Amino acid sequence: MFSVLLVLLVIVAILMTGLILLQKSEGSGMSGSSAASMFGGVLRGSAAGNFLTKTTAILATIFFVLCALLSLVVAKTDVSGTHQSGLRNELTAEEKAAEPLQSTPVTKEAEPASVDKK
Repeated sequence: MFSVLLVLLVIVAILMTGLILLQKSEGSGMSGSSAASMFGGVLRGSAAGNFLTKTTAILATIFFVLCALLSLVVAKTDVSGTHQSGLRNELTAEEKAAEPLQSTPVTKEAEPASVDKK
């Protein structure tokens, strides 16, 4: 489920980026005369701009919905069998192993009593 949603998110992001670049900006953009030729002459002038704006708004809504769904899927997924959690377990084990070494005070051991042999 996660992979499908992630692929859809990437596709929507690419489409949305393309549509944003096609829109008319202060410079000129492509929603003017070139958009009419790109859409086969069906859309001209402001009709092309309106179409691009509405389509971009729809794709942006889909993008945010997919982001929310991905976060829900990740939150509800048990990640105990993944490589990332294995690495996390290894790091916590290393931290636990290093912790007693740092917290134990250094003490001198008692030297054995000298025994006189006579």
